[in-house]
Amino acid sequence: MLSFEEATARLQAAGQTHVLRFWSELSGEEKDVFLDELSQLDPEELSQHCRAAAEAASRASGEGERLDTHMEPVAAEFIGSVCKSDKETLKQWDDEGILQIAENRVAVLLLAGGQGTRLGVSYPKGMYNVGLPSGKTLYQIQAERIQKVQELANEKNGSKCTVPWYIMTSEFTLEPTEKFFKENGYFGLDPSNVIMFEQRMIPAVSFDGKIILEKKNKIAMAPDGNGGLYRALVDNNVLEDMEKRGVQYVHVYCVDNILVKLADPVFIGFCVSKGADCGAKVVEKAYPAEPVGVVCRVDGIYQVVEYSELKPEMAEQRHPGGELVYSSGNICNHFFTRDFLQEVAQKFQGQLKQHVAIKKVPFVDEEGSLVKPTKPNGIKMEKFVFDVFQFSKKFVAFEVLREEEFSPLKNADGAPVDTPTTVRRSLLAQHYRWAVQAGANFLDEHGNPITPKLRTAQDVDPPAICEISPLVSYFGEVRHLPHKSLNTPQKQYLPSNTGTDMNLVFQSLTKQQPKNRKKTQHRF
Repeated sequence: MLSFEEATARLQAAGQTHVLRFWSELSGEEKDVFLDELSQLDPEELSQHCRAAAEAASRASGEGERLDTHMEPVAAEFIGSVCKSDKETLKQWDDEGILQIAENRVAVLLLAGGQGTRLGVSYPKGMYNVGLPSGKTLYQIQAERIQKVQELANEKNGSKCTVPWYIMTSEFTLEPTEKFFKENGYFGLDPSNVIMFEQRMIPAVSFDGKIILEKKNKIAMAPDGNGGLYRALVDNNVLEDMEKRGVQYVHVYCVDNILVKLADPVFIGFCVSKGADCGAKVVEKAYPAEPVGVVCRVDGIYQVVEYSELKPEMAEQRHPGGELVYSSGNICNHFFTRDFLQEVAQKFQGQLKQHVAIKKVPFVDEEGSLVKPTKPNGIKMEKFVFDVFQFSKKFVAFEVLREEEFSPLKNADGAPVDTPTTVRRSLLAQHYRWAVQAGANFLDEHGNPITPKLRTAQDVDPPAICEISPLVSYFGEVRHLPHKSLNTPQKQYLPSNTGTDMNLVFQSLTKQQPKNRKKTQHRF
């Protein structure tokens, strides 16, 4: 273990000896814990980090750099689309993706380092139950989608394949996530194929470049953003594990999107067929000023330009047909080759831009008392996963439908968007559409037909509450229902379109609905 003298020398070199001011008040055990934390800080990196944070915060207080004059949209030949491509092309991409999955060349990588603070909970966001009839959490939904896509690949290619699930956690989320998975039997997945690893934590810094103490013997730390992935891949030997497994392509996504298609065969197949080393799923912006980043080119280099970096007149530009010129909204859903990740980790991760987040950071004052500030007092630096687009030799974008693939959980109920209620409605509306398109007719509690309505607003429930397990359908591929009228609690045994049998359980939960809006709920 690092000695007190060694720790002092390191901190002195970094100009941060103030963190030892309570040393004489600590117990022996507290000193050991503190020395262990300090031993993980490289003095040169620490000095650079604190200086860069203070300088970046100073720059951020001024007007941000405008990139408008340097921007151009992604060229049409580098964009794929689920809604603008013909069925035969989509099938070719799907077949290619399924083949890569069947050959054990595809892995999924979940970015799950953040807590559910904005949701009002202290546990990892993946453990959140948004109130579905099944009570499933985000983690369970995602695990079952992995199982289903493996099953589809096995059936189509007559093989037994594995899609490894890599989960990047942080100091805050690793232990509860591991415990949650163990308590739930890894949701049916083989534990050896669920690989959790931890991203780095970096110190929060005051506006004058000094490390903030959250306790007398603990530095205020924060994850280094989802762009910390590339350093974490090296620190935890994840790329070596991928290589041993034969993984060539990696689908990276964020934990909070309830509609995410894990290891999406169409997306994988599109990227592979284009020879891409890096790809991004995008959705069409809902309106010019929507606060989402735009995937585009700046001085010929692909990147994501934040909405705050766009002047209104640039954001509002339209093509002759009326479509927004800069319409490719980023949803943090990416394709990478393993070789590209290896190159970024070895050559470029140190070049990633540091983004400034001004935060309210709890700290101990000069008397050692805990203070919870009422206004921002500290700087947390973070990197973004998409900042590696600039290093790609062949970048592509893939446009998907928002209502089918993007509904993030970020805020507690009461906020206007991205809440448990809005994401629950997004999923249930999708499942209702699947059932109707498969030929289902829904009846109300009196046995009267419910008029089908395939598009609903986020602020209302679909006409009937219908949840379909990912173990039944990955993306609506069930197309024929012999028993088409669904209204009462019953168990029906129906064949799927793949030739295998499935149980569909319909559960009436009308008592949970408001008295003036009764609905029949079904759980598949």
